[in-house]
Amino acid sequence: MTAQLDATALLARARAETGCGDFGDPTLPERFSLVIEHLNGIGLDANGIAAAGRVCHWLLTSRLEFVADRARFPIAAEVIDRPMFVTGEPRSGTTLMHALMSVDPHARALRFWEVMYPSPPPGLAGADDPRKDQADADWREINAKMPKWLRSHPYNDMLGDGLPEDERTWAFDFRVMTPTAWWRVPMQAVVAGLPTDPAAQYRIHKAMLQQFQYNRTRKYWVLKGFHGFRLTELFDTYPDANLLWLHRDPVQVAASRTMMMADILDGIVGPIDLAVEAKKHLEMTRASIANTMTSPMVDDPRIMHIPYTDFIADPVEVVRGYYAFCGRMLTQEAETAMRDYLAGNRGDRYGKFHYSTKLLTDIGEDLDDLHAEFAPFRDRFGVRIEKRD
Repeated sequence: MTAQLDATALLARARAETGCGDFGDPTLPERFSLVIEHLNGIGLDANGIAAAGRVCHWLLTSRLEFVADRARFPIAAEVIDRPMFVTGEPRSGTTLMHALMSVDPHARALRFWEVMYPSPPPGLAGADDPRKDQADADWREINAKMPKWLRSHPYNDMLGDGLPEDERTWAFDFRVMTPTAWWRVPMQAVVAGLPTDPAAQYRIHKAMLQQFQYNRTRKYWVLKGFHGFRLTELFDTYPDANLLWLHRDPVQVAASRTMMMADILDGIVGPIDLAVEAKKHLEMTRASIANTMTSPMVDDPRIMHIPYTDFIADPVEVVRGYYAFCGRMLTQEAETAMRDYLAGNRGDRYGKFHYSTKLLTDIGEDLDDLHAEFAPFRDRFGVRIEKRD
């Protein structure tokens, strides 16, 4: 019989190794126990259990050291001034928008090496800080295991300097279990079932920004995440923030995200049932679009809405417009860096990513009916039906 993970023993080991006892949240041990219950129940073999144990230890010790940093240094006094967020459905251009803003020399973006290894604050680390090299090695391992993912998400070639979504800061809160970067375990993602608390999640997000800003040259933050379901908590945490929301044809979103996740999971757990995946991602897209259409926060004046096709037609001009919306100016230096990025980073540099809306017709959906279903959304946000097949 395969050995089981023990939540109590893992918590004790992390405390003993770090010499720290404060997780910064009295509810974390209970939540961690649910994570262990899940891991013990999904049929991992001995190697899988061992890998999961290593990840759990990594996250627990990092969390303890991160909280201890805030007690040692005045990190909590850091002011996060007018952060600029990007959001949208998966596969709607948000990562490219974020990547362009990240090369602005006056901006600061989250980097995987920081979020994966957050302690000590980078501003206090020396020139020989090993964390970038460690994160690069981590991402080489991830890319080797999931080579198909580079076709749909070529940004992974940035390795440890890559651009994590805001949700990645929640890995240390045990509210999501995404099987890349941290959970290099043969398992599917867990994005539901664990206790959520959006206000607490944004608190740890802000704490991470403060950690990475501390004792460094002041720059404005440019960030990306899937914030549509948590707009109230986002703006409660960052009342002076702005948000660019890219909107794409939901039919293309559902088909593209299905194929991308199939490519990711193929490298983690092996071939998956495309029909099952297509049904799941279509329903997730429907739920997200329904939220967008009903949330009163969607019309908040701090939010700028742009159709995906307008962004793809002229990405730098959309960036310029968003900067103006935020009361900032796109400098010539920043614009040159963005145009250089576009010229040097073709989206198909690892091969063409192929997907088809046939994924949806294969599960019994009628494309005309889907387009009619999403017509009110398209009309509201100026989204055209995309013809790709």
